[in-house]
Amino acid sequence: MTRSPFTVAVAASALVSATILGAMPASSAIIGTCTILIQNNGTLAVNPAIDVLSSLQAGGNAARVTVEPDSLVCSILNLLDCYRLSAPPPVAFVTAPAGGGDTVSFASTYRIDGGAAISGATTTRLINDTYSVDVDLTATRAAGIFPTGSYQAQVTVRCE
Repeated sequence: MTRSPFTVAVAASALVSATILGAMPASSAIIGTCTILIQNNGTLAVNPAIDVLSSLQAGGNAARVTVEPDSLVCSILNLLDCYRLSAPPPVAFVTAPAGGGDTVSFASTYRIDGGAAISGATTTRLINDTYSVDVDLTATRAAGIFPTGSYQAQVTVRCE
């Protein structure tokens, strides 16, 4: 077991209402589009202790997406009602050998245009532009080592 794929899913909302975000008044819905194009999926590699699978390990690769938010209200009001980007970690592997998903915690980060790593659950406001986003995933086993086999995880990149 040396390398396992992780995929990136996308979620984009053209109209986000108050019932979804809760904190925004109903009149603050985003009108526009946010396009996410998957450039490549990532690869998880195992550490020498066999208790971490990560795209940050030697042999691993980040997933890459292109994000293009376009909100009329954002451009008019300068950062009000703009799209927000996040890439929260999964709660489990999509596929794993028996026992492979036991006592595993996941962490994701993303980098916008090569910038600093941002926690996957953190939302980042985006003005209208085109961004290259690298997404990393780490799966850490709390006890023991990962059993031999194929692992697959999926991070959902959200633009809402």
